[in-house]
Amino acid sequence: MTTSTNETARTSLPIARQRHIGRWIVVLVLLAIGGLVAYSMVTNPRFGWPIVAEWFASPRILAGLVNTLQLTGISMVIGVVLGGVVGVMRLSNNPIIAGAAWAYIWFFRGTPVFVQLLFWGSISALYPVIVLGVPFGPSFLEFSANDVITPFGAAILGLALNEAAYMAEIVRAGVKSVDEGQREAAAALGMGRARIMWRVVLPQAMPVLIPPTGNELIGLLKTSSMVAVLAFPELLYSAQLIYSVNYQTIPLLIVASAWYLIVTTVLSVGQYFLERHYGRSFNARVSRKAISAKIGSAA
Repeated sequence: MTTSTNETARTSLPIARQRHIGRWIVVLVLLAIGGLVAYSMVTNPRFGWPIVAEWFASPRILAGLVNTLQLTGISMVIGVVLGGVVGVMRLSNNPIIAGAAWAYIWFFRGTPVFVQLLFWGSISALYPVIVLGVPFGPSFLEFSANDVITPFGAAILGLALNEAAYMAEIVRAGVKSVDEGQREAAAALGMGRARIMWRVVLPQAMPVLIPPTGNELIGLLKTSSMVAVLAFPELLYSAQLIYSVNYQTIPLLIVASAWYLIVTTVLSVGQYFLERHYGRSFNARVSRKAISAKIGSAA
């Protein structure tokens, strides 16, 4: 009787809401800062919003945007493919293969991408002529390095080879995240190593691979602005060429930044849906494992 009375009294007590005074102070401070920034951007004529609107969709800016997207897309595809190969090599039991992959990653991650771009842009100083033929034997074809490695080609080499080093480590981490028993079961069914990697390991590693790969893609998009050092007219360099003539530096930088923000937003949305798609299968596998563990412990 006493127990039920105590329970009734406990349930009838009023519930006091927790007050988050510190949280509301932070909200007010952030709103004040945001309002001040917005007011300054609207009222400061030096931002040059009419000039931003004038140049935002100009043909020269759009041509630079297309070049940036081409650089990012081609470099990312090469980086993913080459990085996948290097990442698998890194996991090889052969010490020479694993060592060569480690050396590649060590070099391209250890040197700045800006220096690598400068190196590929100046490759003709080392090799003025590119020769194809038998090593230490006759040559069949000869090309001028400046004709073969154009600013666009140097940009692709610099960005793609650097990106491959980072993707190799991402692939290696993703492959190692898959349980070894999956590979053993596939091998017991008679599947070869390449088929196991393509049909068993990589699909299960996708929830681990997609978030860092998406981040690398967005990072590569912004890193492509360094290609301006090669005088290749990507988005930032196109804006620089314009404001070097009309001296409207800030408005043109705002135009370039706005386009970078738009593209990164689109990429972020695509990454979100990919993560959600592959995350469903990952969560389902985790749930099945949890249920199996509960059944086993109950037995």
